Amino acid sequence: MTRLDELYLKMVDYYADDPARIQHFVKVHSFAALIGRQEGLDPQTQQTLEAAALVHDIGIRPAEAQYHSADGRYQEQLGPAPAREMVLSCGFAPAVADRVAWLVGHHHTYTAIDGPDYQILVEADFLVNLHEDGVPRSAARHALEHIFRTQTGTALCKTMFGL
Repeated sequence: MTRLDELYLKMVDYYADDPARIQHFVKVHSFAALIGRQEGLDPQTQQTLEAAALVHDIGIRPAEAQYHSADGRYQEQLGPAPAREMVLSCGFAPAVADRVAWLVGHHHTYTAIDGPDYQILVEADFLVNLHEDGVPRSAARHALEHIFRTQTGTALCKTMFGL
């Protein structure tokens, strides 16, 4: 079993009895992996991106327990530690775990995006959230204009939402 597969299965266990959250991270991971491959990420960055996509919302549970809210700022505050721990438990290098934890701690912050893994994670999460939240086409267009930067993510957003 690969490290990514092990992490995937651990996240399914983490969200046991919560199919909506499982479906969410599966979709974000799928889009992130596709965009990363199409954009030509190097293997290390691709692996980091995919690990981050799998655990990106791991902070929801502690946020709900502590603050009774799944608000993004609480996810960013409470998600990095369990993300790092879970990634390390699957045998990823500490540098990968550190970057994944950092990405989890910033994935709802859309300013100062500092690398392709961060940009692609944000785009993949937007593709899924725009659909799951049932936003109007105008909101998808706004996201397209202000969030999307990769050629692949941009094309996916235009196609998915008829823009």
